[in-house]
Amino acid sequence: MVSLATARRMALSLPEVTEQDHHGMPSFRVQGKIFTTVPDQRHLHVMLDAELTHAAVGTDPVACEELWWGKQLSGVRVKLDHINRALLADLLEDAWLRRAPKRRRDAYQRQGRQR
Repeated sequence: MVSLATARRMALSLPEVTEQDHHGMPSFRVQGKIFTTVPDQRHLHVMLDAELTHAAVGTDPVACEELWWGKQLSGVRVKLDHINRALLADLLEDAWLRRAPKRRRDAYQRQGRQR
């Protein structure tokens, strides 16, 4: 179980992340690109590719479910009251890596992942 406050701190701990409104809900962005949104107090939407989405759902189908945007699989819907901190950290980092600019991603990976 992870509180929303903890999830917010985890997202904001990644390099160059800002929190901004996105149609009435908080979103976390790296250089303007959304990698996570908060649709309500109990869930996060984490933007991942299909492979990572399937892996997350396979790892913990109680805490993670597929997130669809129309007909496109766009990530996972995370249930904060069921997910463990380590899995959430991995998902947030993977989503951040997908959206971060190449130079920032490369610098982050050279430093070693920061968990």
